[in-house]
Amino acid sequence: MASATLQGGGGHGLALRFFLKRLAQFVIVLATTLLGLVAVTFFIGRVVPIDPVLAIVGDRAPAHVYERVRQEMGLDRPLIEQFAIYVKKAATGDFGNSVLTTNPVMTDIINVFPATLELATLGTLIGTIIGIPLGVLAAVKRGSIVDQIVRLLGLVGYSVPIFWLGLMGLLLFYAKLGWVAGPGRIDVTYSYLYTPVTGIVLLDTAMQGQWDAFWDAVSHVLLPACLLGYFSLAYISRMTRSFMLNELAQEYVIAARVKGLSETRVIWRHALRNAAVPLITVIALSYANLLEGSVLTETVFAWPGLGQYITNSLQNADMNAVLGGTLVIGAVFVLLNLVSDLLYRLLDPRTR
Repeated sequence: MASATLQGGGGHGLALRFFLKRLAQFVIVLATTLLGLVAVTFFIGRVVPIDPVLAIVGDRAPAHVYERVRQEMGLDRPLIEQFAIYVKKAATGDFGNSVLTTNPVMTDIINVFPATLELATLGTLIGTIIGIPLGVLAAVKRGSIVDQIVRLLGLVGYSVPIFWLGLMGLLLFYAKLGWVAGPGRIDVTYSYLYTPVTGIVLLDTAMQGQWDAFWDAVSHVLLPACLLGYFSLAYISRMTRSFMLNELAQEYVIAARVKGLSETRVIWRHALRNAAVPLITVIALSYANLLEGSVLTETVFAWPGLGQYITNSLQNADMNAVLGGTLVIGAVFVLLNLVSDLLYRLLDPRTR
């Protein structure tokens, strides 16, 4: 009895040490990656041919004013010292003030990021809900006309520039047919009917029962979300097809068919279940790509998200805002990548 207790205690101790070791590795990888991201962002900001001092004082400012502002911004110090100060401030969320809005950059990012999150989340949901069944169908019907159509849809989604699709979508569904609302997030008529709480218009209007504003927001988000969903669908359907082809060739599928299991159960309960593990990583990466790659979509649809904020800041030489927004998007991408890798290890015992 005592031996069993000791063995049990030893097993728990080994499990705890293993967990702590993996957690420490995760934290080290995360910290190192974020530090590298900060370094790349900082040095790119110093290399670009934009003078942040001129963006503040203007090109007609006297030399002594220019020099005073330059000293206040710390640009007269050695580059290494500037980088150390930048890392220290970035660790606390201090990216300086925006020249364009005069607000702290982090405050601006908090205000605009929910719009990007809303658009990217809807796009990922559309891409996942439609892309996975299409990928499964293409794998099951390999070589058929259905497979060719799904592959063609994926090829078009990869090849055609998303801004061109956005412009054509606005021309057809908004200007010609009038099926959806135009650029923007919500009409001015409805913008005062609800109180922003989460920053996600669909959620805020639904929670407050403002259904007219809700449906107006749906009409605005429908077209850009579907375009991003199509972009996501192209990637997810292609990867689903690849994973399913690999699973359908495994011996356990042949054994399940020999046992007399229905084809539906073999495909959806067994093959797709095993393919779902790597699909988690694919979906997470697709989500991260939409969060960082929605700049053109937000510009075309005048969507007040992080992408448009960075674009406007870049056009106005607002480097604090550009670097802060870029760093936040990079951090989100890194975190989603690491979380997907962690989920992959938890769901697939073979990777532990």
